[in-house]
Amino acid sequence: MTTPDIAGVAEAIPHHTTPHAAESADAVRLTGVGKTFGRTDDVPVLQGVDLRIAAGEFVCVIGASGCGKSTLLTIIAGLEPASAGEVAVPAGRASLMFQDSALFPWLTAGRNVELALRLRGLPRAQRRTEAEELLALVRLHGAYDKRVHQLSGGMRQRVALARALAQGNRVLLMDEPFAALDAITRDALHGELTRIWRETGIAVLFVTHNVREAVRLGQRVILLSSRPGRIAREWSVDIPQPRRIEDTAVAELAREITADLHREISRHGDDH
Repeated sequence: MTTPDIAGVAEAIPHHTTPHAAESADAVRLTGVGKTFGRTDDVPVLQGVDLRIAAGEFVCVIGASGCGKSTLLTIIAGLEPASAGEVAVPAGRASLMFQDSALFPWLTAGRNVELALRLRGLPRAQRRTEAEELLALVRLHGAYDKRVHQLSGGMRQRVALARALAQGNRVLLMDEPFAALDAITRDALHGELTRIWRETGIAVLFVTHNVREAVRLGQRVILLSSRPGRIAREWSVDIPQPRRIEDTAVAELAREITADLHREISRHGDDH
């Protein structure tokens, strides 16, 4: 199979050869965003979150369990309304990818990808071709007819990524998508995700508990405070790509971020 034409796969994901360049347009813009579940006097999950993600930018979010990282993604995706503030996704709708691949086991890999293409309104005659090109993009050449039970965990996440890209959106939200994978598979998918991001120029907001993973992938790393979740600090990652998770520069920045994360967790414990 020939190398897929990225622009032909999905017009809404244009080829973008310089995702590191400064962008004037925001892909995502949050202003004073808050979220409270239950009574209005309950402790908010999120409070006063101001965040801008540029078109083509890769941003990672870390924080203690329960600080609102996943809630932040569901609000941006439009699955959950914010209780306060303004949410804007000027780039259009966002795709959301979870830790679980959430593939339909009775469908082949290709048919799982085609579901998103069908929802976009693509005619049947185009869907198979584009599904095969998207599978090729995530290095699953020839996997169209494979059933879910025939795929490894890493392969399933590649199919899930292809399906997310098939939605044709310029913003990809990822909620710990590699957390359940072994270290070798996770490292391979880090490289694949970085390559796909650079080739497509989509904006990525990636939630993780793994600080080294955040430094390995992101242009920026954002630390959410413990409940209520606010942006406590952010770091620019000026380490050139390609990066390896075991690189000295990655490890050094990860240690600095981890120290702040531990201080935040301790502060949260002291408050309670």
